[in-house]
Amino acid sequence: MWLSNFTLVLPDEVVSEGSVRVEDGAIAEIRPEPVAQAAIDGGGRLLMPGFVDLHGDMIEREIAPRPNATMPIDFGIHELDKKLAAAGITTAFAAVSFATESVYGHVRSLETTSAVIEGINRLRDDLLVDHRVHARYEITNVGAAPALERLLNADQINMVSLTDHTPGQGQYNNLQSYILSISERRAISEEIAAEIVAKRIAMRNNPEIEAKLRGIVALSLKHKLSLASHDDDSVEKVAEMHDLGVTISEFPVTAPAAEEARRRGLWTLMGAPNALRGQSMSGNLSALDAARAGLLGIIAADYHPAAFVPGIFKLADMVEGGLPAAVAMATGNAARSAGLLDRGEIAIGQRADLVAVERGEINRIRATFRAGRFVYSDGTLHPLRALAA
Repeated sequence: MWLSNFTLVLPDEVVSEGSVRVEDGAIAEIRPEPVAQAAIDGGGRLLMPGFVDLHGDMIEREIAPRPNATMPIDFGIHELDKKLAAAGITTAFAAVSFATESVYGHVRSLETTSAVIEGINRLRDDLLVDHRVHARYEITNVGAAPALERLLNADQINMVSLTDHTPGQGQYNNLQSYILSISERRAISEEIAAEIVAKRIAMRNNPEIEAKLRGIVALSLKHKLSLASHDDDSVEKVAEMHDLGVTISEFPVTAPAAEEARRRGLWTLMGAPNALRGQSMSGNLSALDAARAGLLGIIAADYHPAAFVPGIFKLADMVEGGLPAAVAMATGNAARSAGLLDRGEIAIGQRADLVAVERGEINRIRATFRAGRFVYSDGTLHPLRALAA
């Protein structure tokens, strides 16, 4: 099948009026000109690789869209699947948390998290998008280690990140602001919120933390999984994580932390919503500032998958390498950091995971292909219409 007359975003260049031939789900040929009798005429629209999202928090909202309103897990996975396909995501790592002390309540309980992971793996062959599991291990939650170890040994996990949301450091370095946020979200007094925060700080003194952490790291590396750190806020924290075997620094909080991650050869990952908005939701390092400084390697959906496309175009205006470099942050770089070598580029031999985007005042995704098959279309690009033209 030929996809003709597209503006191709290749790894190092943009080719106008190019064509891609798909055979057996992979890219078999690329030409710098239109071809006759193509299955689909792109009309000059952009054709990018499908987005590889290493960190998406959205499954929780599909399962629990409101407090005390719980939906069936399988239903939530299928609903998220459709939204991801429409957002151009063809490989999605659901970031699920083992954090029983979280303000998100039961949705991050060991029971619910394990059920979500098992559901994703059970349903994955019937889903539009290639779903994988990114397990977020909260290091102070030592009681979660056995459940995570069981899932790792059952090959249910594809990536692990080490998180430490202890108040007073990382993402929550401003204690008073954190206490206020808990007070507002839970509709409780500041005094009660302060007691909750004090309890969480005390959890960091658990003598079992170090042994459990190293056990999870060793098991992850045994299964050849990518390891990520989370909310690195200092040079020292980056060094500690690097020495454990981490290769991805997720959401570095400060520029010095991002600089150290880059110096040590770690991939730096930040949210596409951060790039779109121009600022972090938590007041931390801006993705745009990181990009200007050459410190940003990967963008992820974080909490809003539709932010990929506008985020890419914002980044394209400021990074060396322009649009191909910005697209690589959501595709090739993300894939390589997760050990996926068969996707992320429009190149011969790569999976035909592709996204058609139409430029305009609002840049719009017109179609998403997974292994050369439509998994989303708004009707603008349709094989039958193209063949009849």
